[in-house]
Amino acid sequence: MPIQPSEQRPKQPVRYTRPSDAQLKKRLTPQQFAVVRKDHTEEPYSSSYWQEQRPGIYVDIATGEPLFCSNDKFDAGCGWPSFTRPIRQDLLEERPDHSLGMCRTEVRSKLGDSHLGHVFDDGPAERGGLRYCINAAALRFIPKSEMQRAGYGYLLPLVDG
Repeated sequence: MPIQPSEQRPKQPVRYTRPSDAQLKKRLTPQQFAVVRKDHTEEPYSSSYWQEQRPGIYVDIATGEPLFCSNDKFDAGCGWPSFTRPIRQDLLEERPDHSLGMCRTEVRSKLGDSHLGHVFDDGPAERGGLRYCINAAALRFIPKSEMQRAGYGYLLPLVDG
């Protein structure tokens, strides 16, 4: 399933880097490491991000690179944070996933090569029809009120609220 184009979104003024697996093992929880490096999936409804309502952005837990915006988040009723699109299409890579006897499309962060989750074509039709079903363990939420201080001020125009 190809990534669908979106309107122009801001380019990143910061250069993010991919840490080594050894660095990530020191910094991440065992569950976060298993998700982003070993392609695990967290249990549905096991994190607070699926019901997070505040405005802000979601960044790759490994690199800090911003990937999703709260404006594009919706409640899919699946127990994982779901988004209609990424902040920019070129931030993600899609791969066929035939594990667990299913045909799915895996979503990874391009820079961090972090396993994020999967993209499905059952999202809201009026918003493009895609559902990026993402493991919260692969993300860190930055509330709008903290974006400037955390170095993400250039993305404030994307966030309503």
